[in-house]
Amino acid sequence: MIRILLADDHSIFREGLKRILAERDDMRITGEVDNGDLLLTTLRKGAWDLVLLDVSMPGKSALELVVQIKRLMPVLPVVILTMHRDQMLASRFIRAGARGYLTKDCGLQQLLHAIRKVARGLRHLDEEVADVILEEIGNPSPDSPPHTRLSNREFTVLCRIAGGQTVTRIAEELSLSVSAISSYRTRLLHKLGMENNAQLTHYAFKHDLIK
Repeated sequence: MIRILLADDHSIFREGLKRILAERDDMRITGEVDNGDLLLTTLRKGAWDLVLLDVSMPGKSALELVVQIKRLMPVLPVVILTMHRDQMLASRFIRAGARGYLTKDCGLQQLLHAIRKVARGLRHLDEEVADVILEEIGNPSPDSPPHTRLSNREFTVLCRIAGGQTVTRIAEELSLSVSAISSYRTRLLHKLGMENNAQLTHYAFKHDLIK
């Protein structure tokens, strides 16, 4: 039996998916959470075979959650389930340690196949982004925009600044010091050739980085 922890902030979606998977003999949603902070707490309290993780939830960013899950439980597979068919975003999740990336408009059979495949230790990617993701990971293009060469933590800080969060708020949510976040911001400005938060925000919206 594949024991699944579902992390999604839409209760209707969670209920629907629970009912669908309850009809299968080899998998069950045995835990559910609606925000990133609760996900990490719940992980420590139970036994899971797979995490289904939505990208857009309150609390910690999904990218940061994947990194922390892999630190806590390196062998626990994570499958991203999202509305965003975004090759760059998908590539970051795979680099961070996710074993699967699916969009929520995928068919039921594809979802079931992905869960079973990832639970066996394999990787499963949305068909429309798979080739691009694997090519980008193996052979990053020198013509790629500058944000593709940021570290996952730098990318997370960029998105949070562009989302209007202060350095203090970002530090609290990422469990880091204010000085550490300020250092990340300084590196961002240098790597992207910018001078202030307004320019970072404009860049993020121009490249559709705010999900």
